[in-house]
Amino acid sequence: MAKGPTPGHGPLTGVRVVELAGIGPGPFAAMLLADLGADVVRVDRPGGAGLGIDPAHDLTNRNKRSVVLDLKSDEGPARVLDLVERADILVEGYRPGVAERLGVGPDACLARNPQLVYGRMTGWGQDGPLADRAGHDIAYIALTGTLSMIGRPDEPPTVPANLVGDYAGGSLYLVVGVLAALQHARAHGEGQVVDAAIVDGAAHLATMIHGMLAAGSWQDRRGVNLLDGGCPFYGTYATSDGGHMAVGPLEGRFYAEFARLLGIADAFPDRWDLARWDELRAAVTERFLTRTRAEWTEVFAGTDACVAPVLSLGEAPHHPHLAARSTFVEHGGRTQPAPAPRFSATPVSVRTGPALPGADTEAVAADWDVPGLRPTPRD
Repeated sequence: MAKGPTPGHGPLTGVRVVELAGIGPGPFAAMLLADLGADVVRVDRPGGAGLGIDPAHDLTNRNKRSVVLDLKSDEGPARVLDLVERADILVEGYRPGVAERLGVGPDACLARNPQLVYGRMTGWGQDGPLADRAGHDIAYIALTGTLSMIGRPDEPPTVPANLVGDYAGGSLYLVVGVLAALQHARAHGEGQVVDAAIVDGAAHLATMIHGMLAAGSWQDRRGVNLLDGGCPFYGTYATSDGGHMAVGPLEGRFYAEFARLLGIADAFPDRWDLARWDELRAAVTERFLTRTRAEWTEVFAGTDACVAPVLSLGEAPHHPHLAARSTFVEHGGRTQPAPAPRFSATPVSVRTGPALPGADTEAVAADWDVPGLRPTPRD
């Protein structure tokens, strides 16, 4: 069933966004805008995205609406420009130059709507020697040094899914950028292009680490530092049943409680004696292996020892704290993370399930006053 915009849901209510369909960080950024209340119209291509999952299960398309346009046809680009004329933000994730060749690049869009915020989501950025090359999350975080920090010192770097590059270094920076540019457009009547490159965002995420490196408090190798698993009281440990516990009592008073509850309080009085870190790690490892994850969870429950069980994706929604906060919600029979962050005056929610390609053409044509979206009747 076609969906109409839902009024009064989130701080971005009234903001119109055109999303040119892609994969990965672009759709996630548009989902975040939709979660915050924007009316996001996704322009799907005939046949769907090459790596896309079943549209009915693609949660990054929740809270959106969809129309299908062939941008390689004579009419497709014109219809996109009709939408752009009525939009505040456009999000695209093509390689540099592709949108221009299709006739929906920044010049064409800003000529039609001078106040438009044109958000560009790429891995390498709009310029530079690699700008035209293909890539994925793992390559972007590799070049920025971010990947080199993750994992054990005696093993290859650990791949952190596609969270650090695509979503943290990409989607979130694009959203910050387009919302900042939207503020400028509304204050000054001037639109602009936002170049959100994952390499820029992933590098920026490590700003504090670069400061520590300059100060001499971080070694430029993984698994030997305070926050990368090198510290014996900031890491993960296996339990007797094959589970794991996450440990992070950095502050003195928290560490004292941790050591007491773990049963090693008298063994290592100086936890900052780096020469004994291997010995301390071995002792912590041995202790955690004496009980199950559930048993250790009970030991540390209600304390400030900064210890938590490592839960699976399926287990997480059932944790009492996350359940109490409704960090995960059920919608359309699918358990999924709830929109974040939260707002006291303009609450956000999952309003609709994943937008099915083309399902909302009639509603968008009416709501955005773009009659050309409607299919031409055949004789």
